[in-house]
Amino acid sequence: MGHCLEIAGTCVGLIYLWLEYKASIYLWIVGVVMPAIYIFVYYEAGLYADFAINVYYLLAAAYGWLSWKYGWGGKEDAASALSITHTPPRIYVPLFSVFVVTLVLIAWILTEFTNSDVPWSDSFTTALSIVGIWMLARKYVEQWLVWIIVDVVCCGLYVYKELYFTAGLYGLYALIAIGGYKKWIRMMEEEKCCLLYTSPSPRDRTRSR
Repeated sequence: MGHCLEIAGTCVGLIYLWLEYKASIYLWIVGVVMPAIYIFVYYEAGLYADFAINVYYLLAAAYGWLSWKYGWGGKEDAASALSITHTPPRIYVPLFSVFVVTLVLIAWILTEFTNSDVPWSDSFTTALSIVGIWMLARKYVEQWLVWIIVDVVCCGLYVYKELYFTAGLYGLYALIAIGGYKKWIRMMEEEKCCLLYTSPSPRDRTRSR
């Protein structure tokens, strides 16, 4: 049963990855199905932090959908939908602080209250994933760099845990994340060009008055 769920999760994960690569809002629908599957896979494997973060992913999928569709506002307006942007420098320190605090807290919980034999690596990927999924929900292009690190570490962790299908999936994630980063950079530049092209010039705005 566990291997069947792992294979199913791998297939759904590939769909998720493709939609993320295309920056399609429908990735958040798939983002509900995938963690629902992996909740069982990780629990059986004793990866309790990864089990817990998939509960977080379920909630984050709803936030991601609303964030991508409506932006910060609550109105269904194309102008309010999020565009791909760079991560604002002012939030790097808060994000790093969240990562460190979450890492230490999860590692302590796993060490004290579970039989996990990989508390720190499990905590590392979990804490960094919490930051990464929020950055994805805000459409920050640097989220791909976060996922590259997570994917490489996860690949080794899942090989150790003999979750070979999942390890293969995360190895593929790491490779495609590099292409995803480059693609999002291009898409971001294209969006900027489109905005510049469609925005009225000062002369046009004067005439409209």
